[in-house]
Amino acid sequence: MKKAKYALIGTGGRAEFFYGSLAKDFRETGELVAFCDVNQTRMNYANKLLVEKYEHLEVNTYLAKDFERMIEREKPDYVIVTTVDRTHHTYIVKALEAGCNVITEKPMTVDTEKCQEIIDAVNRTGREVRVTFNYRYAPHNTKIRQLIRDGVIGEVFSVNFEWALDTQHGADYFRRWHRDKRNSGGLLVHKSTHHFDLVNYWLGTEPDTVYAQGGLRFYGKENAESRGETKFYQRAYGSRNSKGDPFAIQLAENEHLKAMYLDAEIEDGYQRDQSVFGDGISIEDTLGVIVQYKNKAILNYSLNAYLPWEGFIISFNGSKGRIEVKVREQTYINSGGDKSDEGAIQEKFIQVLPMFGKPYEVEVEETGGGHGGGDPVLLRDLFGTPAEDEFRRAATHVDGAMSILTGIAGNISLRTGQAVKVDELIKL
Repeated sequence: MKKAKYALIGTGGRAEFFYGSLAKDFRETGELVAFCDVNQTRMNYANKLLVEKYEHLEVNTYLAKDFERMIEREKPDYVIVTTVDRTHHTYIVKALEAGCNVITEKPMTVDTEKCQEIIDAVNRTGREVRVTFNYRYAPHNTKIRQLIRDGVIGEVFSVNFEWALDTQHGADYFRRWHRDKRNSGGLLVHKSTHHFDLVNYWLGTEPDTVYAQGGLRFYGKENAESRGETKFYQRAYGSRNSKGDPFAIQLAENEHLKAMYLDAEIEDGYQRDQSVFGDGISIEDTLGVIVQYKNKAILNYSLNAYLPWEGFIISFNGSKGRIEVKVREQTYINSGGDKSDEGAIQEKFIQVLPMFGKPYEVEVEETGGGHGGGDPVLLRDLFGTPAEDEFRRAATHVDGAMSILTGIAGNISLRTGQAVKVDELIKL
């Protein structure tokens, strides 16, 4: 069988999840041929990991300005896009038009214009875009899909969904490039795309109308000052004020973070360790969203990024009963540790409450790997020989669009104070 050839653009924190898997587990079905990035130091470090950690040969490297030349020379079948969110569409569209299929990290993009560009490019080229929603593959989330699909609680009328980010993981979005909404679309797009996709997937429907409220309530200099906090600094590196601060990340003390970010600053000036209580944060940390879906179900959703625990609490209310779910996750700092720890399950509870029956708990067997065992299944689906999937977890560009459009509509609602009709945002 001919191996598929893969090139990857964006060798930051999320990239190793993909290239490490290709190098280690899927050598028989896939071949990694090139890295592309705006930063040569970071690509050199990715190659170093390939050789020392994965016993793989170095691959060719190209600066981002030479992206088209890379495709012309390397002729990849797939381009993996793991760049800053606001640039996803640029490389997705260029790859599609060069004859490649695309695997992209979530979110697919950050606003309606860029989303439309991707949709038009797929329609124009006939090529494929896969969006890597690993939460779909987590066994407990698949089980929820099965329970709803099988009509255990009948028709679902409403969903209450609370997502909690703790002060380790949640704070990290306010240190990185994500803190600028132009880069990430804010947490309603960058993070909540996972959650909105899950609701679309669980209920088998699409969003119709979105209304949102929220703001920056905990992080940021103004909020810290209002609480009487005075321990300010612009970034942790080189600051005595950051020592012992639980909200600071010390790049120099972590070999991996130092090599990937601190040593690479000389090229692009990107600071991975900005203060969560500094200026320049334009994303929200406290969010509430109401969504009505095309099947008339209603979602009441909240996200908070500064809580004492990490995970989600959700309830589904249907014509024949109720499902209650609580999942507590392992906290994780992006690029700061073992990828298998990401989203690892610490506590899990799924209970069905029939309308006229005795409540019962649903057991779900977790397997090894990140996100409760979902990551290895996703990677096999992407790079190996995928097994037949009755749950149809592979996500297309339409799935990617429907998830981000809930968040994009939420961002519009935050600005205008009005409910937003999703169908008016783009044309499929």
